[in-house]
Amino acid sequence: MIYINVDPIAFSIGGIDVAWYGIMVALAVVTIVAWLLLSIRKDPRLSYEMAINVALVGIPSGIIFSRLLHVVEYWDYFSKNPGKIIGGEGLTIYGAVLGAALGIWIFSKIRKISFGYLSDILAPGIILAQAVGRVGCTLNGCCYGVPTDLPWAICYTAPGSHGPVGIPVHPTQVYEIIYNLIVFGILLSLRKRFRPEGSLFLIYLVFYAAWRLGIDFIREGNPIIFGLHEAQLISIAVLIFAGVQLAWKTRWIKKGDVETPGENPAG
Repeated sequence: MIYINVDPIAFSIGGIDVAWYGIMVALAVVTIVAWLLLSIRKDPRLSYEMAINVALVGIPSGIIFSRLLHVVEYWDYFSKNPGKIIGGEGLTIYGAVLGAALGIWIFSKIRKISFGYLSDILAPGIILAQAVGRVGCTLNGCCYGVPTDLPWAICYTAPGSHGPVGIPVHPTQVYEIIYNLIVFGILLSLRKRFRPEGSLFLIYLVFYAAWRLGIDFIREGNPIIFGLHEAQLISIAVLIFAGVQLAWKTRWIKKGDVETPGENPAG
């Protein structure tokens, strides 16, 4: 058994508590922005101005949608405590990804930029950022699994932990960190191997949706219908949408084949 005796509060400044969860979420945002900036250095079709605009649209839309899905999932609580609807704690990765994607898609349509091209570039960075964010969940004690007696179970011992203190549970956060890093490597190896643009992002969606659909069976949550969590219901919808798109449109590009250029991302 692995014991975690970490106070979710990293430090306090002037009476304001700074949590490990918030720190890691901030680092996850930095990770995806850094990934985009690094990609720009290697791609003449992109510009720093575009990266800044994408970040300014994607980050707030991701945060807002992330919070929205959390509030919907736990509406029984928030309906009785409406003053807590707006807050920093309680975010969903699905909300962040889908919210950011929606915001960037709208932005791409307005600016006549190829959303597929941008999403393919961002896909590996997104899953890497998710791995960073799950470190925060591990330290915070949230998103934990169901009780287990497996030798690699984690047991939270800090009184302020958001996890069940003193109860061995599946380290579902750690499972996801490992899985996300594996998918990150897979996505890197598949870059520029599929057409049309946007196919790599669809592959990312399929990988993550399949994972969330399965892992939530051993993760504590709030069942909504048929015993399924909100994330599992979203996963089913994403699997159907992305799977159909991949089967219908996507084709493999062999090395050495001439690639058909897409829309001009710079507009």
